[in-house]
Amino acid sequence: MTELRRMTKNPPISPKRQLVFIFLSLFLYLFIFELFTRWMAKGPEITTLSLGLIPTVLFSLSITFLILAIIYLFPEKYHHIYANLWLFILFVLFMSQNIYHDIFRTFYFFQSVEHIGQGLGFRNVLYTNLIKNIWWILISLSIIVTHLFIEIRKRKNYVSNRFKWPTKIKFVIAFLTCFVSFHFLALWAVKSNEQARDLYYHNYATNLSVEKLGLFTTFRLDIQRNLLGWTPTIEEPDLQPEDEETLSKDQDEKEDAPSTDTPPEDYGVNQLEIPFDQLIEESSSDEIRKMHQYFKNKEASNKNEFTGKYEGYNLIWITAEGYAPYAVREDLTPSLYKLSREGYQFNNFYNPIWGVSTSDGEYTILNSLVPKVGVWSFSKSGENDLPFVMGNQLKELGYAPKAYHNHSYSYYDRDISHPNMGYDYRGVGNGLEMEDMWPRSDLEMMEKTIDDFIHEDPFHAYFMTVSGHLEYNFLGNEIAAKNKHLVDDLDLSDQAKAYIAGQIELDKALKLLLERLEEEDVLDDTLIVLTGDHYPYGLENETIEELMGESLDEKFGLYKSELILYASNMKEEEVEIDEPTSTLDILPTLSNLMGLDFDSRLFMGRDVFSEEEALVVFEDRSFLTEDFSYYLPSEDLTSFSGEPIDDEYFDHMQRKTDEIFYYSMQILDKDYYSLLKWKEKQD
Repeated sequence: MTELRRMTKNPPISPKRQLVFIFLSLFLYLFIFELFTRWMAKGPEITTLSLGLIPTVLFSLSITFLILAIIYLFPEKYHHIYANLWLFILFVLFMSQNIYHDIFRTFYFFQSVEHIGQGLGFRNVLYTNLIKNIWWILISLSIIVTHLFIEIRKRKNYVSNRFKWPTKIKFVIAFLTCFVSFHFLALWAVKSNEQARDLYYHNYATNLSVEKLGLFTTFRLDIQRNLLGWTPTIEEPDLQPEDEETLSKDQDEKEDAPSTDTPPEDYGVNQLEIPFDQLIEESSSDEIRKMHQYFKNKEASNKNEFTGKYEGYNLIWITAEGYAPYAVREDLTPSLYKLSREGYQFNNFYNPIWGVSTSDGEYTILNSLVPKVGVWSFSKSGENDLPFVMGNQLKELGYAPKAYHNHSYSYYDRDISHPNMGYDYRGVGNGLEMEDMWPRSDLEMMEKTIDDFIHEDPFHAYFMTVSGHLEYNFLGNEIAAKNKHLVDDLDLSDQAKAYIAGQIELDKALKLLLERLEEEDVLDDTLIVLTGDHYPYGLENETIEELMGESLDEKFGLYKSELILYASNMKEEEVEIDEPTSTLDILPTLSNLMGLDFDSRLFMGRDVFSEEEALVVFEDRSFLTEDFSYYLPSEDLTSFSGEPIDDEYFDHMQRKTDEIFYYSMQILDKDYYSLLKWKEKQD
């Protein structure tokens, strides 16, 4: 009787019910983690049932059936063990990705795992963000622990399911059939959405891919493309007849319009004598031939009244960690204030963020190329011929370029990339001895390096700073703590104060630099360039709004930044550049100002003083022009004048955006610059 009551209270659990329990556990936990990721990245509104969520559901179902098929190849007594192991793997993957996104505002990709040791160098940042996100980590763990508790309690009631192999094979076939079916449905959902289709087959924008396909599918595609050596077919942009009409449309209107102005002076074009016809004939690769044809037909930008304006000048080029215009204050950062106010004014400058944070930011700034997603582009470029970067260009003219970084010299493989750009490179651990603190001092770096170059004639020095690095508080950030007394009286949050305190150290370094340049009587012959590697993503958006004193444009506002271009005689000129510009434009603009021999067709950015049309591109292929903006995630097209946007003009600019991404990747992958022979022709 007692046994009967016990059996009634805890009835046996059949193999079918066990299977249902495992299936629901695998699917629901994967889907819950996907929802958590969307909520963390975009907010609660992204979790609503939308077209972007359908592929995620279907891919989650398909992978669940695939895992079930794998599990059922093993003996039955291990099924729950392997199911729980899979849940743990999911937890680690999603936890690490969400923590990474919380720090860097993007998700990591497969190749980043190879460099995990460098990431662990920022343990204090990792610990802080673990604590910050402990609530959802504990919720995720509690879900898994609850599942284990339920399973352990019910396990004693499981009915043995020692299936024979014919039955197991039937199960596996059924699961694989379901996997293929749901995968097919997922692909159908992908193909029915233009953005999702492009991300799955042709493109790779990490954040947008997570939104449209799900994090697990995004990471799976990344692993697939790296391990199997397969990449999606990237369609080569093709110049259509309507593009040529659109390109000439404005010019025709200008020519037809009556004008009393004197025709502009013909300065020539920034173009090298590259024997493209010979290269096309000699090439055995269709891809390379098409690249030669593209660059041959691309219109070079014109030289102009600014060409060679600073020829022969010394050059100081600084990529400042986390620098943004709201760091500039006349009272606390007077040197930054002076340089930004007395130099050329870039009123519509953008600093887009890319997948590999600082490294991709540097790569874009110094190479005028969009970084390739899924690899460390700067590290990979260390194997390539880079004749047009500033270090190598100036080295050809007798400069002795030097580069410095006040963090580990090999971080992001700078010991590979920077010497390849022509620099005598020193960082911590490679000839630059600095006080061991985090972050290290920009002022100390300037003190210990300025005598290396200031007596040379001419000189070029490049700095990658670190004092403005996250995290922005007064506990783990020793630079912020050092300058805390200078910001204590500000009516700002502690995070905002800590950010400004970090940038004060950069300002001190600039103060010393300006003083020494003046002492050595070379300030009037020196050009100073400064911009950030990316916006300070260690700040909360609310803090950025607090520092800006206005609401933040959620589409492009984060990336609105400042380019400092300063020489002591600029104040009298009052040059303002109002059209959109970006970090891609710095190298060609600087090359033109310094009168260097370069080919503007080979850069993805433009000389802002030329007549080339303005275009700013972002990682997800959103873009800005002088007339309109296009925000791809929501397909929001905004005219700045309120006038309708011509369809042909929009198509032309979208195709031009595709060209920038495609040819940037091809230049990196094919080591394209090494194939050009303009020097041989000159000789």
